[in-house]
Amino acid sequence: MSHSIAFIGGGQMAGALIGGLIKRGTLAADIAVVEPFAGARDELMARYGVQAQAAPGPFLQACALVVWAVKPQTFKDAAAATQSHTPQALHLSVAAGIRSDTLAQWLHSERIVRAMPNTPALIAQGISGLFARKGVSDADKARVAQVLESTGQTLWLQDEAQIDAVTALSGSGPAYVFYFLEAMRDAGVAMGLTPAQAYQLALATFSGATALAAASADAPEMLRQRVTSKGGTTFAALTSMEADGVKASFIAAMQAAQQRGQELGDEFGA
Repeated sequence: MSHSIAFIGGGQMAGALIGGLIKRGTLAADIAVVEPFAGARDELMARYGVQAQAAPGPFLQACALVVWAVKPQTFKDAAAATQSHTPQALHLSVAAGIRSDTLAQWLHSERIVRAMPNTPALIAQGISGLFARKGVSDADKARVAQVLESTGQTLWLQDEAQIDAVTALSGSGPAYVFYFLEAMRDAGVAMGLTPAQAYQLALATFSGATALAAASADAPEMLRQRVTSKGGTTFAALTSMEADGVKASFIAAMQAAQQRGQELGDEFGA
């Protein structure tokens, strides 16, 4: 077998990246996957036509890029089993928390890029924050960007510590949006709408508002003010949220996520 890209781990994020690459013209024959669970291997092979193996082996030596899509708890063992087969490879990690110093020790390489994507990558609407070690060339960075741009936007960072902030904001961010969608749906039902009606209205409101914000050069504060007439319905809602400390609680929640990312880096440090 001859493969140019290997995925260590064949879960949801790996599937999103593989699907994006194939849509952009990468041949299935140029993608290898190492996935210990037979069900996941079978699904990847059936859906994308890639070759999936249960364990790493010499076939990985043909891979110029290795994408690490494993859980933080299993990364060290996976690296120990793999690194002897990938001495010349560029490494891209999408695992949360594990710092590049640790990855460099585990993988015996300085050609490492850390990325934090998010689940909208599944529909090519994601965004990934990226940090490259000094051993990563401009050509390496371009290769990584080519892979991740198949699932959405990319944002390069100069300071690795910022990855924890990206994790808290956009990595975990889809869950916050879903949380607010739940609340809007439930509020709609409490006010007399059906669940389907309330959810349709909530979805359209989120997608429309974010599209409007993306199309505007104005700050979100200005956009908010334009739909908030003093004494009106929006004013009443926002006044209630401010009284309940919603914004402060939301900021504190993201800071908690950032702190957890830092803790993961300490926990899994070499």
